[in-house]
Amino acid sequence: MWGGLLAGFLTRPWVRWAAGFALTGFTIALFILNLRRTAERAGRVSERLETLERNNAINRHMLEAAARRPRDRDELVDRLRGGGF
Repeated sequence: MWGGLLAGFLTRPWVRWAAGFALTGFTIALFILNLRRTAERAGRVSERLETLERNNAINRHMLEAAARRPRDRDELVDRLRGGGF
């Protein structure tokens, strides 16, 4: 009974026209929501990348400082006497 009523209702031209507009609006709304979600995801990835770059820079500075450190006590004493620190 409901199927026949719905089929009869959908045969009217203005109902099909309204359904087309409703589907178009729904499609546009879904597209905009998907764009928003994609932008949020891109923002999180960008923030993660900045954090990773900052951490890598800090680690690189630590490794450079470790490479310049004195190897033993004698080298440390020579540096202190020469004013290397």
